[in-house]
Amino acid sequence: MKTSITTAIKTPARTSIPTRYAAACAALACSLALHATQAAPSAPSADAWPARPVTLVVPLAPGGSTDSTARLLAQRLPHYLGQPVVVENRAGAGGNVGADHVAKSAADGYTFLFSTTTLIANVTLYANMPLNVQKDLQPVSRVSLIPNVLMVNTKLPVTSLKSFIEYARDSKTPVYYGSAGNGTSQHLSGSLFNEMAHLSMHHVPYKGGAPANMDLLSGQIQAVFSPLVEVLPFIDSGKLRPLAVTTAQRSARLPDVPAVAESLPGYEIVLWNGVWAPAGTPVPIVDKMNKAINAVLAEADVRKTLADQGSTPAGDSPAAFRKLVDAEIVKWGNLVRASGAKVE
Repeated sequence: MKTSITTAIKTPARTSIPTRYAAACAALACSLALHATQAAPSAPSADAWPARPVTLVVPLAPGGSTDSTARLLAQRLPHYLGQPVVVENRAGAGGNVGADHVAKSAADGYTFLFSTTTLIANVTLYANMPLNVQKDLQPVSRVSLIPNVLMVNTKLPVTSLKSFIEYARDSKTPVYYGSAGNGTSQHLSGSLFNEMAHLSMHHVPYKGGAPANMDLLSGQIQAVFSPLVEVLPFIDSGKLRPLAVTTAQRSARLPDVPAVAESLPGYEIVLWNGVWAPAGTPVPIVDKMNKAINAVLAEADVRKTLADQGSTPAGDSPAAFRKLVDAEIVKWGNLVRASGAKVE
């Protein structure tokens, strides 16, 4: 008996459209999830970081006090991080070029900024800042404090802060004070001093602190409020006379030199430097770098080197540094506006 074709061929079981659609969606979802897992890199882990050398950008030219402190830090950090730390100088626009470079770098823990209060003053000083310091940078830790010191030419007939104020107030010839440029700490120190002592000294901006100090040595100008570390050789050799430091207390490096505040209560200009990361850098990495920086600053040899330069170690937490930055932007902004300085 012949079997018909229709009965010999087995008909596959029918699957409903909704069931087939759900299965396809599930397969597609699994495929997409697997692809996303393979394509998207995971956030850097503090345990694995750093896996290669770290760059510390100094937004100023090599050889200055900021560069020297950054290199001291970079020399010791590898002992705690396990990788080299390379200093890279990116000078320009009062430090804005280097700061902007770091702000735009990958937030992966391999690029950091070592900068000073100049960056804070720039927020108000520059009409067109290339970055937003508070939004584009993540504070890691402050590093050290540096006083400015009021220096005068030894031929000037003054030997104390009081006699200098009297001389500047009564002199029939103008008194000129130099600075590293408009809006710098030297300029703002002099501007605040002018205001609080009721003087009318004339500001002379230079392209850096070194040429200002050279003209002070030659007698072309009468005073400079210079970072202590930059003029210690002139003080130790007796070529320039220190009259007062701008910090609220005296400097341990110059214990016999008074603070300006001893004659003008409330006067204070404190310079500091610190380390920032690009905004968005993972918190565990920021914390690990912070601990490494504070470990370096606790080393006896590092503390001695900073003390010899007239600086004071000032490590802190990322949260404390951020709070300081926010307050300092207001303080230095007021100083810049009072001075009338502006960079277009």
